[in-house]
Amino acid sequence: MNKPVSVSEEALVTPVVVPDVEPRAVLKAAGPAYIVLAGISVSHFLNDTMQSLIASVYPILKDSYALDFAQIGLITLAFQFTASLLQPVVGHFTDKKAQPFSLAIGMSSTFFGLLLLSVAQQYLVILLAAALVGLGSAVFHPESARIARLASGGRYGFAQSVFQLGGSFGTSMGPLLAALIVVPFGQPSIAYFSSIAFLAIIILWRIGKWYKPQITTKRMTRIEPHPDAPSPRRVRIALAVLVALLFSKQLYVSSLSSYYIFYLIDRFGVSTQAAQIYLFVFLAANAVGAFLGGPLGDRFGRKIVIWFSILGALPFTLALPYAGLAMSAVLTVFIGLIISSTTSSIIVFAQELVPHRFGMISGVFFGVAFGIGGLGAAVLGKLADHTSIGFVYQVCAFLPAIGLLAVFLPKMPRHAH
Repeated sequence: MNKPVSVSEEALVTPVVVPDVEPRAVLKAAGPAYIVLAGISVSHFLNDTMQSLIASVYPILKDSYALDFAQIGLITLAFQFTASLLQPVVGHFTDKKAQPFSLAIGMSSTFFGLLLLSVAQQYLVILLAAALVGLGSAVFHPESARIARLASGGRYGFAQSVFQLGGSFGTSMGPLLAALIVVPFGQPSIAYFSSIAFLAIIILWRIGKWYKPQITTKRMTRIEPHPDAPSPRRVRIALAVLVALLFSKQLYVSSLSSYYIFYLIDRFGVSTQAAQIYLFVFLAANAVGAFLGGPLGDRFGRKIVIWFSILGALPFTLALPYAGLAMSAVLTVFIGLIISSTTSSIIVFAQELVPHRFGMISGVFFGVAFGIGGLGAAVLGKLADHTSIGFVYQVCAFLPAIGLLAVFLPKMPRHAH
């Protein structure tokens, strides 16, 4: 029963390699490989569900081991900075030599990281467990982003959004699952989530079997640069701007992901479980926004979506530190919807600036996102220890103003959208 499925999947993308037809036109004619996109999105969902679990159990770890906010930030740093350092390396390596089963192998690191976290009794062991989960993320993101693009059928923004939707929705599930399972049953219950990693390994192994025949067929004649493409200098400036925009977006999202629970408990006196539900609401809105951004970028242009998604969130972030509990929930929904819609457009914009280096560029930008989140969490934790959580959110409220740098992004050739 597996063979008919395999044939249909390959047929959807095989036309990409026809040598006498322009690759972009063929991709668009073939259409997206929906089975593959669904599989890679589900895998992203499972991967990021497990990752978000780490931040969701911070209150338990803080109480059990008497950790301060700076130590909490270092856990995030151990997880995210590992991914930040390795993702560009993995992407650069797989640009030269694709590894179809690297995704399943990388997911094994997450599997063992979760098992270790469930039994960790010392702070250094907790850091090691978080680093192992980060290693799994470093292997997963660059190559899976490449597979999503290969299966896009020319609808690059749509494919990236489907891929991002799985990750964003998975991120939103972490707090909810922590509230339902980890809080009532304690740290050892984290081991149950290793079964999710095992399921992801099976799916990714199946995707690897689909991807393996594409490795030789995707070696096509180099596409000549469009005559209206930006100059190398403009490309370097644009990449720096995109990194800065991702900085403003990811650092703000990291501040909510890592410390929003503590903010709600400190300011409004809600329970840990209630605070995790509020965090789930924000992260769910984040997931919806991540899905909408890609198709909107395909239709209206990625630069317009980037402008709207970064600056559009600014009024809501400025209002959040002064809102009540109910209004805070409403504001975080708008913030999540707007600010997360930029991720797909930023990544596809960067991929189009540097053609044929999709793995490295995806690795750099996913890596920068994780690295900024990790460094930012550590710095914000230190700031919260010396001031207050409320002050941290007053400072972070101005981060989306960095979106003004989008004025330096070049106008891309028509076909790039």
